[in-house]
Amino acid sequence: MSTPTRLDYGTDPAQFAELTLPPDGAQPRGTIVVIHGGFWRSRHDLALGRPLAATLAGAGFAAWNIEYRRVGTGGGWPATFDDVAAAVDLLADQEWLDPDRVVALGHSAGGHLAAWLAARPGLPTGTPGADPRVRLRGAVSQAGVLDLVDGARNGVGNGAIEDLLGSPLPGDGRYELASPAERLPVGVPVICVHGDADVNVPVRQSERYVAAAQAAGDPAELVVLPGVEHFAVIDPATEAWRACESAVARLLA
Repeated sequence: MSTPTRLDYGTDPAQFAELTLPPDGAQPRGTIVVIHGGFWRSRHDLALGRPLAATLAGAGFAAWNIEYRRVGTGGGWPATFDDVAAAVDLLADQEWLDPDRVVALGHSAGGHLAAWLAARPGLPTGTPGADPRVRLRGAVSQAGVLDLVDGARNGVGNGAIEDLLGSPLPGDGRYELASPAERLPVGVPVICVHGDADVNVPVRQSERYVAAAQAAGDPAELVVLPGVEHFAVIDPATEAWRACESAVARLLA
């Protein structure tokens, strides 16, 4: 297994990513942007994504495990969004990259960011994340927080959404720009993998997103995992993870 290579996309200590390539110099099957969760807060970092990056590289993918400013370390609106967009756009400078074969994979808050990254081409010019240099082929959300208005109303993350964006108000432009459920249609597949025993992020989040995406004409898909809790989807030893890896492979087939 190749050793991850750190690349900076900014000057802040949190503005970097780790690139893990397939072993033996093999041509990557595609590039997977790995986005860790933690309710956008500084308690967790990209160490959560390292086992996934290693597993994906072993399966022949290039894994781009990104860090970003989180709430408590300079993150929030718009810094967190600016960072993940910049981290993905840095891929445009990599000679080995096939720009048509880039997929985002994110867990929990990272699932929110993965789906948001897929929606970047539809963002108005001048807003955070607009005019991407790299457009995603699709995204896999692992127990993602995808409807931020509904999540804030129902206490998902015990105030984490409000810490990220502030409390939602009628006509609030931040929620309109930041919530994947508000950015439909995105025009590319988003596969939502979610356990129905998840008490951290209820499966309702993925159900609502997929229903709205399909109604808007997007090829969204919901994969519900019976009896699966929040963290099983990021454990490479579980069947829940294999469902996520299968979703990634299908997007790049």
